[in-house]
Amino acid sequence: MLTPEQIARQKIDTLLASAGWVVQKPEEFNRKASLGVAVREFQLMTGPCDYLLFVDGKAAGIVEAKKVGVTLGGVADQSAKYMGGIPAHLARWEDLLVFDYESNSQETYFRNMRDPKPRSRRVFAFHRPDTLHLWLKTPLTLRTALADMPPLDNIGLRDCQIDAIHGLEASLAADKPRSLIQLATGAGKTFTACSFSYRLIKHAGAKRILFLVDRNNLGDQTLKEFQNYQPPGAANRFTDTYIVQHLHARQIDPDAKVVITTIQRLYAMLKGEDLDEDAEEESAFETWQNGDGEVLPLEYNPNIPIEMFDFIVTDECHRSIYGLWRQVLEYFDASIIGLTATPSKHTLGFFNQNLVAEYPYERSVADGVNVGYEVYRIRTRVTEEGGKVEVDDASFQIPIRDKRTRAVRYQELDADLDYSAKELDRSVVAPNQIRTILETYKNRVFTELFPDRTGDWLPKTLIFAKDDNHAEEIVHAVREVFGEGNDFAKKITYRNTGEKPKELIKAFRVDPFPRVAVTVDMIATGTDIKPVEVLIFMRDVKSEGYYEQMKGRGVRTIPDADLKSVTPDAKTKTRFVLIDAVGVSETKKNASKPLERKRSVSFEQLIDQIAQGRRDDDALSSLAGRLAVLDRKLSDEDRSRITEATGGQSPRDLANLLLDAIDVDKQIKVIEQIHGPAPTAEQEAETIDRLIEFACAPFDAAPVRNLLKDIKKKNDIVIDEVTTDEVRSAGFDLRHAEERITSFKTFIEENKDELTALQIIYNQTYGQQRLTYAAIKELVQALTDPPRYLTTADIWQAFKRLDASRVKGAPVDQQLTEVVSLVRFALGYDTVLEPFALRVEQRFNLWIGREKNAGRDYTPEQMTWLRIIAGFIAVNAEIGASDFMDVPSLSDKGGILKARHLFGTGFGALLDELQGALVA
Repeated sequence: MLTPEQIARQKIDTLLASAGWVVQKPEEFNRKASLGVAVREFQLMTGPCDYLLFVDGKAAGIVEAKKVGVTLGGVADQSAKYMGGIPAHLARWEDLLVFDYESNSQETYFRNMRDPKPRSRRVFAFHRPDTLHLWLKTPLTLRTALADMPPLDNIGLRDCQIDAIHGLEASLAADKPRSLIQLATGAGKTFTACSFSYRLIKHAGAKRILFLVDRNNLGDQTLKEFQNYQPPGAANRFTDTYIVQHLHARQIDPDAKVVITTIQRLYAMLKGEDLDEDAEEESAFETWQNGDGEVLPLEYNPNIPIEMFDFIVTDECHRSIYGLWRQVLEYFDASIIGLTATPSKHTLGFFNQNLVAEYPYERSVADGVNVGYEVYRIRTRVTEEGGKVEVDDASFQIPIRDKRTRAVRYQELDADLDYSAKELDRSVVAPNQIRTILETYKNRVFTELFPDRTGDWLPKTLIFAKDDNHAEEIVHAVREVFGEGNDFAKKITYRNTGEKPKELIKAFRVDPFPRVAVTVDMIATGTDIKPVEVLIFMRDVKSEGYYEQMKGRGVRTIPDADLKSVTPDAKTKTRFVLIDAVGVSETKKNASKPLERKRSVSFEQLIDQIAQGRRDDDALSSLAGRLAVLDRKLSDEDRSRITEATGGQSPRDLANLLLDAIDVDKQIKVIEQIHGPAPTAEQEAETIDRLIEFACAPFDAAPVRNLLKDIKKKNDIVIDEVTTDEVRSAGFDLRHAEERITSFKTFIEENKDELTALQIIYNQTYGQQRLTYAAIKELVQALTDPPRYLTTADIWQAFKRLDASRVKGAPVDQQLTEVVSLVRFALGYDTVLEPFALRVEQRFNLWIGREKNAGRDYTPEQMTWLRIIAGFIAVNAEIGASDFMDVPSLSDKGGILKARHLFGTGFGALLDELQGALVA
């Protein structure tokens, strides 16, 4: 009978051998038998160590072995006595052993004594001998290099990106294993990742970086970003210097410095399985949903050692750190760097609360990185209440559509059909409801939403649908309502046929057509489409994080020229409009969708989870029950299609295989048939695993899964052509505007004694002073700082929404003096809100009138100069002698010398009087 210690030693032997070590007993000792040799019970000066590790014939480290269940926190101190106990005659790399492992066969800790502050860290398995050999020959460890990174070249980086890189490098220098970067959508997360990846490779000596995404099209975007990235001071682009591999097969390029892949492909590779590229088009996050069952653990894969990557960058990490995927991140001995725009408390928990950079959406709008938004709410009767199809005395037939084939047949109703709002667009589609929403949008887009447009070009519009069938209905309705052809509106989902989603997304981004894209999830997160100015929600979303990600499709700024190239009558993207047709902006959201615990997982999700590796009894039993129910409802035709696809197994057969695999009596019977009446625990476990894998094997094939899902969803969709819909209300949601104005007025009240500009406008202590550019700049900065994040454009728009009759014109972009008009209007000093330049022009005309009444007339040349000076004051609130030499419009005319000659010795007093008249 083996002792627990002996059992643990056997498993450690296996782990070492899997990683490429030759394990020897003392009597078999041959330190040069292989590059890596692990000798058991090797006698040192301080006693026998459990394993002495030889690399290239020289002692390099030890393994301290413990039985299963022993905690390893204090074992490193125990093993320290062996580290310096090397006999003088023994070949060694250094006088003190360099590498220190502690293992109980279930968990293993590792420490490199060359690190600045050697710290034990948990590793999935042992490192390969060639890896330790390389580390031994390298003068500095990775962590040593991270503690001494050169200064960052800030050229081409935004402030938020600079903060993110500084924060990350400080975290890595402190040897923190996980670092979280929050950058608002549109703030350049991937560009930031390119920047710090270049520094980690060039200056820290990183061997390879893994960049994880959860959809293939996001991998394409990431590859393009690396291909376009030009490191500061470098002659070549990133990909001209380093190999960047977008993984599409099972082979990682050994020379690649950056490997981009979906997390589902990497999981399949670690499992030693192939993966159809189609499986990478859909977000694995959407299918996994973190079910209730235990996740089958990964095993060590010798072809992909744990040291394959030094760093893992996980994009949209709020999605990829849960359920099945978390163990992929924890497999590698690598620092994990998370990128997200919307961290939840669970994300922060995974990253040990180590938020190294925080740049929220509100800050990005204040900085001009992103644009703000307004909510336009459309309420219709059917959307909120559902509908009813009544049966009259005549024989009335209604259309019924097959979800799978989309074939339509006609059927008489034998009773009235009532449907709720929840059933709308799932089991009942009401074309009139869809048309009503779209017609409302069409009628108001150029009168209320974008009144400054010509009406020739619908702003680029993204519509979120409930599912693929709903998206199909919407696309046809858009074309009909707007009276346009197929190129006007396109569906972009995973079920696109003919046109590839990747090409459709590109066209929507850079070409004038299509004007409208309808999607379900494919463009919901991550995808960069800057020209979008309208988002229409025709589906609700319960996850706060997912909702924020979907809103993020509209927030990105875009250069004016790029916007005009796709929307010719557009000028500048200053905001986007969120059209809420379902109440998505009003419903309660969950803090984190991925961790929402559901006792009932949908059939589609469950079957995908089985394919992804879920093997708990609850899941298998649940799937078996649903397959049995499905079998009872099938037509002979559909049952034959499934049987043919699975190679002879009906849904009932599949269900029985699953139930047999988890039936204890059946398991015992098979185990005895194979191994006899006294099997070992390992034989029992192996047999049960084989039974379960055999039962689950049919679901590995994507065609089988898709067929089962399609047939399962083959509930008929009733098409309600009778019920007419009506608009209950449509208009901007004024809550946002009211909140902005309240926040602005509160800010003024709280700071009226603190900020010079407010003191002057209030005419308090510093009432005799004049407004200066510095004082106005201080005011604007305080407004945009947290926690308010208020911008001039947003406050102006809010006043316009609440009282349009008293707001004239729009603020000049980036002109700081516009805030003076806002403050005066908010305080009631001015009855009309108008651009500061208009007010200055009015005051200038009044001043000229007073001058004439006083008998002072100016020549045409003097008037030209005065108007230029007034225009400068309108922008800057003041003017000084140096401005006459620096401003081209003044310096080109002769500057301060010409001005003094033209106006005479009283020019200084004249200038002072003019400033007081215009800015008072």
